[in-house]
Amino acid sequence: MNRAEKAQRIQAVLDELVPQTPIPLQHGDPFTLLVAVLLSAQTTDKKVNEVTPALFALAPNAAAMARLSAAQIQDVIRSVGLAPQKAKALAATARLVAQQHGGEVPRTMEELEALPGVGHKTASVVLAQAFGVPTFPVDTHIHRLAARWGLSDGSTVERTERDLKRTFPRDSWTRLHLQIILFGRAHCPARGHDLRACPICSFAASEARIRMEATRAGVHRAVPVARRKKP
Repeated sequence: MNRAEKAQRIQAVLDELVPQTPIPLQHGDPFTLLVAVLLSAQTTDKKVNEVTPALFALAPNAAAMARLSAAQIQDVIRSVGLAPQKAKALAATARLVAQQHGGEVPRTMEELEALPGVGHKTASVVLAQAFGVPTFPVDTHIHRLAARWGLSDGSTVERTERDLKRTFPRDSWTRLHLQIILFGRAHCPARGHDLRACPICSFAASEARIRMEATRAGVHRAVPVARRKKP
């Protein structure tokens, strides 16, 4: 199976198993989406969705959030990972959006990446989900599965993004981004996964990859047993 055939087959399975692609982060407009995505780094979407209602009730737009101090924001989002850093980034970003962009979230990659705390992935998600710009944001699920399926070598997130954009049609990028994330969570976990029984790994993963992950899983299972035998 060549790369193009594999990509088509992967898309077919994803369309069957993940036909709906709801945005997992609760938001009401581009600004609240930007805030939610910024908060989601190294934190679950569930945790972000737990804190954003109170934050958005207090500051529903850039102008309102710009009037808050980082300490006030941190008090609301304290249960989210890296809360102090994120609070400072949100306060600074809100001020820039309010003062330099008229309260509107910018629509270019360059302007978004210039905002405090906004990296390439965050900017890509906002462009795709708020403005309909085709992007292929790569999170940990996508980076892991692209390597597992032989679509990229797993060396860097940047390499994975380039390889996926080269592999799939541009008009499918935004949908595939969400499909792969949702598929990974439901069907293709990082550990304890039988690649031969997986709807995609069974045909997309190489034999070498299947053997490697099976060996790794065997080692992980054996280590606790060996340790228990020690006096």
